[in-house]
Amino acid sequence: MFVPIADEVAALVRRGFRAWWGERDSLDGGAELLVGSGTTSPRRGGPWYSPAMPRLWDPTSLTPAQALERLVDGNRRFREASGTSLAQSWSREQAHESPRPFAIVLGCSDSRTPVEILFDEGLGGLFVVRVAGNVVAPSVVGSIEFAAAQFGTRLVVVMGHTRCGAVAATVDAIETGLGPASKNIRAITDRIAPHIAGLVRPGDRDRSIRESVRANVSASADHLRHGSRIIEELVQAGRVAVVGAEYELETGAVHFFDGAESVAPREAGGAGDSGHTGR
Repeated sequence: MFVPIADEVAALVRRGFRAWWGERDSLDGGAELLVGSGTTSPRRGGPWYSPAMPRLWDPTSLTPAQALERLVDGNRRFREASGTSLAQSWSREQAHESPRPFAIVLGCSDSRTPVEILFDEGLGGLFVVRVAGNVVAPSVVGSIEFAAAQFGTRLVVVMGHTRCGAVAATVDAIETGLGPASKNIRAITDRIAPHIAGLVRPGDRDRSIRESVRANVSASADHLRHGSRIIEELVQAGRVAVVGAEYELETGAVHFFDGAESVAPREAGGAGDSGHTGR
């Protein structure tokens, strides 16, 4: 089922991209190659490609496998306390540089899961969307569609985490039959519940939550792959990959699983050594 905002997002991205292109052309003195229907830049006379949706992508972007490897390496530096602390670095020039995020990450709002820090990335490296329970709602889909189309980013990661409060609240609601008093919080738990109801075991709350975290991640990743016409077409064309991940609060490790094997078979096969893919 396609989200109804897909066409509106495509139109917004087209308009936004034209405005962005003019700014980038004046700042950088040139244009990047973006695959679409090739034309000639009226300003520079050089190669220019129209931002047809959803076929827009940047051939200079990291491949999904390269982007995943960069995330794995960054998380390793984070765990080994050997990071470069780029997230704390600032310079005035950054305000004039066009964003070039190499990965899009949908994560949870939990204060213990700051995405850029977990992957040892600085400003501009990641396009991050955070919402409690890493659930997929229309505004989330639109944000990810925009980033994939606007910046040519080719890897989308849905990252949950152990001991997730939103998942725990959903497990409790299923067990007791009593949902959260707030309708806004229920809007979150109601999105999670259908995907974990079969995993809830009375009397084994910890196991129920742990298994439900991954099931919820897989459900969100699947929603992105098939609930957005823009993302689905990019995935089918091999231009974008959507993978699931789980951040372990207990160890600091991010484990990639849903879809990661097809992106980086060699790394997935070595999961026992790295602790980052599979499990």
